[in-house]
Amino acid sequence: MTGFPKNFSIIGVAGYIAVRHLNAIKETGNNLLASLDKFDSVGRIDNFFPESDFFVEFERFDRHFDKLKRTGTKIDYVSICSPNYLHDSHIRFALRHQAEAICEKPIVLNPWNVDALQEIENETGHKIYNVLQLRLHPKIKELYDTIKNGPKGKVYDVDLTYITSRGNWYPISWKGDIQKSGGVATNIGIHFFDMLGWIFGAEKQNIVHISESKKAGGYLELENARVRWFLSIDYNDIPVNIRETGQRTFRSITVNGKEIEFSKGFTDLHTMTYEEILAGRGFGLKDARQSVESAYIIRNAKPQGLKGDYHPFLKKI
Repeated sequence: MTGFPKNFSIIGVAGYIAVRHLNAIKETGNNLLASLDKFDSVGRIDNFFPESDFFVEFERFDRHFDKLKRTGTKIDYVSICSPNYLHDSHIRFALRHQAEAICEKPIVLNPWNVDALQEIENETGHKIYNVLQLRLHPKIKELYDTIKNGPKGKVYDVDLTYITSRGNWYPISWKGDIQKSGGVATNIGIHFFDMLGWIFGAEKQNIVHISESKKAGGYLELENARVRWFLSIDYNDIPVNIRETGQRTFRSITVNGKEIEFSKGFTDLHTMTYEEILAGRGFGLKDARQSVESAYIIRNAKPQGLKGDYHPFLKKI
């Protein structure tokens, strides 16, 4: 990509993750011309782009795009930080306005939506990028290289545990509605499923042991890995020794019994993602597909209970 600075807009600017996009746009030397959110507590914009126009109504936001276009100003990228179930619609909006879309994960909730977006991408000639920032984490890249350069055909035993406590607000928000968020396995797990598929290859088997509103666990067999996974937003699932330190999050990935330490290094991953996209190397629909398919299967599977090879944390539930 050439011709900096580029013009950006953000949909969902009041959301938790939007500040990382604001920072990435600023750090890469670009402009934010307009942003949208139905919530108006968006004073954070002042720290990045105080001159940016802001809208709480989609219709006026859409009209503003037309006005900019008619005065010769083009929006080059639309960054999408809205609730999961709206991603598909907001991506379509971006491409209809001849902009590239940069969308948070999950890019969509259903595999067939990926196919439909691929058709629109082909029709418009504009790209759809997914934020898959774990692929850029130094420790994860190091693991990727180790596996790819390791023995051909070797199958690794992987345990994934991610517990990130959420309060009573969570089930009341859109995140607690499985039709809008995809459920806990999608909402907090999609980036891990993407990371595992990227490193260990295509999915061969997908079994769900438990699936509840606050937690889920299962077994995922990939080309080069047997994965036992557990995801939870329940504070009580955090190991006691971790709780005693005051922490409300527990993250662990082991490969053949060895812990992969990647608790640090998350701060700049969105900026790195934007740098890759602006250089024409971002992750697209093809990259996002497998994790969308995995999460869809998990969301719609009938849990089989504690049978077979299940995550050890499930014994305590």
